[in-house]
Amino acid sequence: MATSRWIRPEVYPLFAAMSVAVGICGFQLIRNLTTNPEVRVNKEGRAAGVLENYEEGKKYAEHSLRKFVRNKSPEIMPSLNRFFSDPQRN
Repeated sequence: MATSRWIRPEVYPLFAAMSVAVGICGFQLIRNLTTNPEVRVNKEGRAAGVLENYEEGKKYAEHSLRKFVRNKSPEIMPSLNRFFSDPQRN
């Protein structure tokens, strides 16, 4: 009886949004645990203390998505924005 109450077509968008949010959180958690130079999970890494590894930190911060969007304009629909904001083109 509980499944007919919670699993209805009206709830599917909520499930989709929550799944995407949990997926993003999980991805960020795994990314930080595996590649972040400041996170040390094993005992030997924690015993090392503060490391001066600037190159590894720079490599972590400059990931592929950041490199991809670096020279792009921060607009979702650039052609539509130019159409409405540039009076010379109309």
